[in-house]
Amino acid sequence: MSSNSNKRQVVVTGIGLISPLGNGRQEFYESIKSGRSGVGKIDSETQHVAKYGIGAEVKDFDEKTLKKNFFKEKEQKKSIKVMCREIQMGAAAALMALEDSQLDLDSFDHTRMGIDFGANLMYYPPETLAGACKACVDGTGEFNSNLWGDLGLKEMEPLWMLKYLPNMPACHIGIFTDSRGPNNSVTLDEASPGVALTEALNILERGSAEVMIVGGTGTRLHSMRTLQSRLWDDVGFDETNPSASCKPFDKNRNGQAIAEAAGSLILEEEEHAKARGATIYGKLLAGGSSCVVDTNGVGDSTRSVVNSMNAALKRAGISVSDLGHINSHGIGTVADDAAEAKAYQELLGGASIPVAALKGATGNAGAGNGFLELTASLLSVADGVIPPAIHTKSFDEDLGFDLVVDQPRATSNKIFANVNFAKVGQSSAAIFEAP
Repeated sequence: MSSNSNKRQVVVTGIGLISPLGNGRQEFYESIKSGRSGVGKIDSETQHVAKYGIGAEVKDFDEKTLKKNFFKEKEQKKSIKVMCREIQMGAAAALMALEDSQLDLDSFDHTRMGIDFGANLMYYPPETLAGACKACVDGTGEFNSNLWGDLGLKEMEPLWMLKYLPNMPACHIGIFTDSRGPNNSVTLDEASPGVALTEALNILERGSAEVMIVGGTGTRLHSMRTLQSRLWDDVGFDETNPSASCKPFDKNRNGQAIAEAAGSLILEEEEHAKARGATIYGKLLAGGSSCVVDTNGVGDSTRSVVNSMNAALKRAGISVSDLGHINSHGIGTVADDAAEAKAYQELLGGASIPVAALKGATGNAGAGNGFLELTASLLSVADGVIPPAIHTKSFDEDLGFDLVVDQPRATSNKIFANVNFAKVGQSSAAIFEAP
């Protein structure tokens, strides 16, 4: 293992989570330690759209809770009207992480604090356009687009678009925290976390900021997005135990569990963090990303994951044998898990590096999920264990790697990688070291 002692080091000093396993670092980690699943029957209105009515939803998060626990300032509360649920979750997670970091904003140079936030594409519910479309129905009972300018637009909510733009989490967080440093948004679905982390790492290493608020938010529990998952994605189901509907790398795996979540980390230059006596949860060593598609536009997840991991390992100055474990994408579909396993076979070359898989407990929330997974690894490794895949009872040994199942596994190696990829060939990896 090698390192560049002259390079600015970047550490994690704050964690904020809105998740199906609980809100906040402590509640989330207690769920991880107890092996609780956030997957199950959906209570929200999307239950009628979701395949089998199964998903992983955030239970304790509504407008009342948002105002009471997160958006405490008058201007923050006023902003709720221009936020869809994903934006609300992302902003809440960021404010939670900032509070956890105990950074004194009154004595901090706000030009030295920036934002890098990931998101999925955001969708509006059909009823948003119902009134406007109805106004454009002509005398024949058909929708007439020629009437839109005169009649349809008048029925539109004036600021409706601001509620569904994926760059808005970073915008609101920047305003709420008065962050005047670099501000960027990443919209790469599941691959967003590693890309956002790597961009923030670049900013901090080159000295363009001292603090970066990094995170991601996403949902598939939404009338339109849930319908897309039902039609286009392999969605898992276990009739005897709905909470076990997602079984990463299991012989009997049959699909993912749709979910919602947001996560945020405060990344800080190490000496700056130490000077103010901050709690350090771990160090971000490196990140990497890749996108690989064939001539027909079909993504090659295997090659993309290999590329991302190799780029991250090279930047960190370590080899794959230095890793204590890999926290995998592990989405639970037959094809995706096989493609990911093929990447690990190539990367590991026979080395026995343990692999964790947490989407059986969290479901798949897209851009928000990676932050749940890496936080689980950060906190678990600090306690000397690797978190397990809780619903994988019949591991598919043909996949050719060492999966941690059922119970946490003891470890003394503090270095791990988190990997995630999107179905269109994009992937990212981030390498951390727990204290």
